[in-house]
Amino acid sequence: MITIYTDGACSGNPGKGGFGIVMISGKHRKEISRGFRHTTNNRMELLSVIVALEALKIENSEVRIYSDSKYVVDAIEKGWLNDWIRKKFKKIKNQDLWLRYLDIEASHRVKLIWIKGHANNIENERCDQLAVEAASGKDLLIDVEYEKNESAQTNIGERII
Repeated sequence: MITIYTDGACSGNPGKGGFGIVMISGKHRKEISRGFRHTTNNRMELLSVIVALEALKIENSEVRIYSDSKYVVDAIEKGWLNDWIRKKFKKIKNQDLWLRYLDIEASHRVKLIWIKGHANNIENERCDQLAVEAASGKDLLIDVEYEKNESAQTNIGERII
């Protein structure tokens, strides 16, 4: 059993963002964080889950992921994602990340569990700290899909005016 805690953060929404991950398996512990120059909180919450699953070295692992993101947990555990797939993601944001999630999730036995954020859960607080630090760090990565889509929408608006 692998236990994972994840969190995303954004300074402004959209704005500079980051995610933090704590992975625990037996006596082993791994922390991962990354920051992005322009993104959204929901993208960071979802990306943290994806990156954590991608970091697993053994296929078909039993994984429990704890997240304070209702967006991510409810989409998966309440079946919204299945509805979005049936509707071919029409009018659904973050399709690129949801498809990436589906690819990696199929390799494991994953259960997502919602936990209240900022409620003194030590590992969730650590993930939050990692995410905030990553978002405020130097050499921030580019969330290519988000910036490309945001730019395309801005250009459409400019053409209309």
